[in-house]
Amino acid sequence: MPGPSPLYRPKFSRSQLAEARELVRKRRVPHALVRRAQLVLLLAEEPTISNPEAGEQLGIHENTVRYWRQRWATEGFVLEDRPRPGRPPKFSPSGDCGDQGDRL
Repeated sequence: MPGPSPLYRPKFSRSQLAEARELVRKRRVPHALVRRAQLVLLLAEEPTISNPEAGEQLGIHENTVRYWRQRWATEGFVLEDRPRPGRPPKFSPSGDCGDQGDRL
């Protein structure tokens, strides 16, 4: 499925590629980080691959490929998401959800 040549072609250093390889090998890493690390390795191997092709190979949406490709090319190498706005979700380690449990 050939597409247009990608507008952004990030370059990765050896240490960045080594970090990506290490993340892919680890067992307890968030899935999103593994996918991004796989994308880094794919783009390093095939810098001219189209966004749809890269997405198809990795099982992610082409817009995700486009987003990360542009971010790496313009802002540098990072695998973590940006902080999200808004209030963090509340989580009670004890499992206490207020008076909900009394109704059962």
